[in-house]
Amino acid sequence: MRVEKFEVKLREYIDAQIPIIYIDSFDDNKMDDMILEVTGSRKVWEWNEMDGLMNRKKVEKGKAVPVHETINGKDDGSVKTLYDVIRDGVRQEELDRKILIVKDIHPYLEDPKLVALLKNACLRIEEGRLETTFIFISPIVSIPKELEKYMVLLQEDFLDEDTIREIICGFLEETNLGSLYGKLLDEIVVAFKGLSKLEIETILALDVSARGKIDRETVRLIVEQKQQMIRKAGILEMIPVSEGMEDIGGLENLKEWLGRKSVILKDMAKAGRYGVELPKGVLIAGVPGCGKSLNAKASAKLFEVPLLKLDMGRLMGKYVGESETNLRQAISLAEAISPCVLWVDELEKAFAGIGGTGGGAEVTTRLFGQFLTWMQEKKSAVFVVATANDIMKLPPELMRKGRFDEIFYVKLPTAAERKKIFEIHIKKRRPDDLNKVDVNRLVSESNGYSGADIEGVVKDGIENAYVKGKPCVDTSDILGAIRATHSLNEVMKDDIAKLEKEYKERKFKCASRDK
Repeated sequence: MRVEKFEVKLREYIDAQIPIIYIDSFDDNKMDDMILEVTGSRKVWEWNEMDGLMNRKKVEKGKAVPVHETINGKDDGSVKTLYDVIRDGVRQEELDRKILIVKDIHPYLEDPKLVALLKNACLRIEEGRLETTFIFISPIVSIPKELEKYMVLLQEDFLDEDTIREIICGFLEETNLGSLYGKLLDEIVVAFKGLSKLEIETILALDVSARGKIDRETVRLIVEQKQQMIRKAGILEMIPVSEGMEDIGGLENLKEWLGRKSVILKDMAKAGRYGVELPKGVLIAGVPGCGKSLNAKASAKLFEVPLLKLDMGRLMGKYVGESETNLRQAISLAEAISPCVLWVDELEKAFAGIGGTGGGAEVTTRLFGQFLTWMQEKKSAVFVVATANDIMKLPPELMRKGRFDEIFYVKLPTAAERKKIFEIHIKKRRPDDLNKVDVNRLVSESNGYSGADIEGVVKDGIENAYVKGKPCVDTSDILGAIRATHSLNEVMKDDIAKLEKEYKERKFKCASRDK
């Protein structure tokens, strides 16, 4: 069980006398239980802003007993107590052979006085004059430079698939519900990834209470629970998906490539047994309005998984280290929801300022490094669809082999693609009028138009026909809209030519099939 690995690491770090163990977690109660489990006979004190200083190993009526008589007097419940305990506890060796848990410490680590007190304690621990372990538990990781060398960061892993399978089978046995056949059990196990044992057992109990069985409908309940996780975190956005591959005109090379990936993602266990690795994702670059975002949405529908959107602007926090923590949380959430598609839109804007000077640029550079490392090493079923308008603004490290499975560029649609796009948008809005429109004529008049341009002229043409009181839409209505619109190629001719040349020189794959 991966939870056991967390406990083993925690015990090893304590036994190795690491001065500070920083646990990145929201679940204080669960962490308390784990710490008490692994600390054996050592005394465990805890400080938190609500209760002040407490003896965690001494419990009366279900609650830890406050340490009223602290080293230098009565505990007044303020952060001053924490400072006094560290300073005087080190001087008088009252902290020797003790574990001191500190909850939600991140805002206080900006205070040079506290950092200095902790550093002094760490020096004594390093010299062997003090045997103390500080354990910080906080959902925001803030690591002062002065304490980096004395600290390890520990993050609880999610339950692995074997453990989830054990929990489900144990529940079925306890409730006399028999067993699930292999493929359904695999689907439910994958759906439960990222949830705790309590959450898994609660959902199973709710479903049995409501319907008396566990089946494919259970997956819907699990997805609802994960949607709650996304909404509460407020970092990622879950996008409802209605568009499919049939709504994309052209881009056949990209669609065919995504189709191959969908075969793997729809039966990952079978693909893994065959030796196929999980897909990492795709970077889609190109001019605006040519289907990049639509492909991100259609991919999620094709793979039959949720679509999460990562807005880098939401990650920026006010505390030192908060932005990096937010990215870690976003990645953890995506991995908890997995299998899923993680859409990072306008990637070049998300990582603007990399390598620059100043606080904002330095934060962005650290976020970029964190994102790259995750992309390189990730083993989860999070398929990243990153879109970019201008690939030349992206750092070259992002385009190295191993980050994305493939990089496609999207150019202005060919004549055949424009025909398909016109048909899609006319049929979507005025299906009975499609045979009254000379689509080939529209195609010949729309050279240099993007997919978004075509959608716009179709909407304008339909609106013009309605305003004129016409019973149906014909060729002249849409032609009029075309002639009143400047194509993207007219507006961005030089930029588009420069980008396309760049994509070809870098040997990126073209999303369209040349005809």
